[in-house]
Amino acid sequence: MASVIEICNSALLQLGAQAITSLTENSKNARLCNARFNTVRDSVFRSHPWNSLVKRQKLAADVATPIYGFDFQFTLPADCLRVLHLDAYDSNYKVEGRKILCNESSIFLVYVAQVTDPNEMDVLLRETISAALAADMAYSITASISIAKQFEEKYQFKISEARHADASEGQNTDPSQGPVDQLQADDFINSRY
Repeated sequence: MASVIEICNSALLQLGAQAITSLTENSKNARLCNARFNTVRDSVFRSHPWNSLVKRQKLAADVATPIYGFDFQFTLPADCLRVLHLDAYDSNYKVEGRKILCNESSIFLVYVAQVTDPNEMDVLLRETISAALAADMAYSITASISIAKQFEEKYQFKISEARHADASEGQNTDPSQGPVDQLQADDFINSRY
């Protein structure tokens, strides 16, 4: 079973550093992983509409309304990291803070969720988080700018590979099966960067 410690140890071992047994142990490596893991993970999550992180939810309008510009506002789900799509008759909307402003009284939201259980993540996504964490901690652990650059390049390769694999899976083009997921050319183009 995958775990946060496994992802952290993968990053540390790539850097030639000592593995850890918990995020709270008294070691420099554990303190670094504890301080950086959630931020790095969420940054990777926001970088792409990862299939294993996508959730759908129907939202009801808040009692309070926007001062101007839109008729209704909705509070984003607590685990929402990135709004992907809004299904509503008038899909003109704006995300401001933790609110969606819209002219519809109820909406269907598709979003990237903050998944904390690594077992719910695709294996390539876990590897990408590990590579991102290694790149993030490389200078702190090695004190070498050239090694830090190498790990940043490795991360860029890993995220490109994972985005490409993720973008090529599971597109629904049949309206009878529910909302149509349209494969955008940008999904493949952006997977290379």
